[in-house]
Amino acid sequence: MKRAILASVIARERRAIGLGIALAVAILAIERPVFGQDAQHWLGTWFASSTMRVDQPPAQAQSAPSISNDQASEIPPAVMAVAPSQKLVLAGQSPLHFNNQTLRQIVHVTVGGSRLRVVLSNTFGTVPLTIGAAQLAVRDKDAAIVPRSNRILTFGGEARTTVPAGAILISDAVDLVVRDFADLAIDLYLPDDTAATETPMTTHAASWQTNYVSPPGNHAGAISMPVQTTTAYRRGDGLPGSTWFFLARVEVMAPPQAGAVVALGDSLTDGTASTIDTNNRWPDHLARRLANAGARMSVLNAGIGGNRVLKDGNGPSALARFDRDVIAQTGVTHAIVLEGINDIGQGRENASPTAADLIGAHKQMIERAHARGITIYGATLTPFEGANYWTSVGEAKRQAFNEWIRTSKAYDAIFDFDAAVRDPSQPTKVLARYDAGDHLHLNAAGYEAVANSIDLMLLRLR
Repeated sequence: MKRAILASVIARERRAIGLGIALAVAILAIERPVFGQDAQHWLGTWFASSTMRVDQPPAQAQSAPSISNDQASEIPPAVMAVAPSQKLVLAGQSPLHFNNQTLRQIVHVTVGGSRLRVVLSNTFGTVPLTIGAAQLAVRDKDAAIVPRSNRILTFGGEARTTVPAGAILISDAVDLVVRDFADLAIDLYLPDDTAATETPMTTHAASWQTNYVSPPGNHAGAISMPVQTTTAYRRGDGLPGSTWFFLARVEVMAPPQAGAVVALGDSLTDGTASTIDTNNRWPDHLARRLANAGARMSVLNAGIGGNRVLKDGNGPSALARFDRDVIAQTGVTHAIVLEGINDIGQGRENASPTAADLIGAHKQMIERAHARGITIYGATLTPFEGANYWTSVGEAKRQAFNEWIRTSKAYDAIFDFDAAVRDPSQPTKVLARYDAGDHLHLNAAGYEAVANSIDLMLLRLR
């Protein structure tokens, strides 16, 4: 009798264990992450780091040596084509406000697809941002779009929406065939007077891409949008620049093997002196190299001109924005960090910040990336002797920091951007053929050299 009872108990327990295993397998099957396994997933294919614009008096020309660039005194051809009478305002970014106008902004995607969505940003706004209408299209030329490529963007099914203060808003997905490295036009009709709200504007100051502003009215989706002006301006060093407003990201439905590389940095990543409307930033060159190698990897540019690691200035510090600009990127698998030259340069001959301060901050970013399963690479800081904020004290910090990058093995691997562009006979200086003229920034050839120094095998998905 006891044996029978014992056998019955054992049988019940075995059945329970079997059911538990089956249930666990079913749960794993349901909860298995879509990304990187056996289904398509959303992937960021274009990104711009958000910064805050607070209206200030007009800028003054810099007394420091300007960048030697053939286009420094010219109005960009894209501006001349649609707004030939526009005068480029001297400023740190476009000072425009909008009132019952349509903003057509051009973005250059890295990975194409047939299903997309757009992320709008009011990150630094203190009041809701009203979007009267929004559309997405394939850009043809200048401010024109390819006929029948325009798609109405909705948000929760509604064509009119508001982006809450401090928030982002993801559009509903649209079907649109977009090739790799296509230019997209994102139209935002802004019915309210942004100047009247007296709120900080969420922008990306240096888009290095001409964007277009209509006369009054909703012109979203117009094949040839009428243009009143552009978001172009002139920097203090003479270079023409341009600005993106209220855009955070474009995402594409991608195959399971696709991933995203985030390039976190300052003006050297943002593309200063790469020339406007040419997509010659080093992340652009890296994206093309990856595509030519057959890798389905997008490259998201998280550079902000003038950015620092330890302190806010031109945008939040790298430490402050790391979660938003790296960890939160859709589909991110890898990150490359090139940050610290502004901390060193702006410190001039002061002891602070030290190389150890910068190293400690980079260790923090490494830990935060690894905690989310992101492979993270460090890049050596490029030479800057001759720049207006170079000092021998700063050079010693750069050398110490680069030595740590090369030898510590704290990063998963390193890319030696310093070695890629330095002058072998004067290693504290950029090689003349890569120097944009201010002895800090690179020209298009220099940015390409930096991208070519990256080992693509290290960017493969795990």
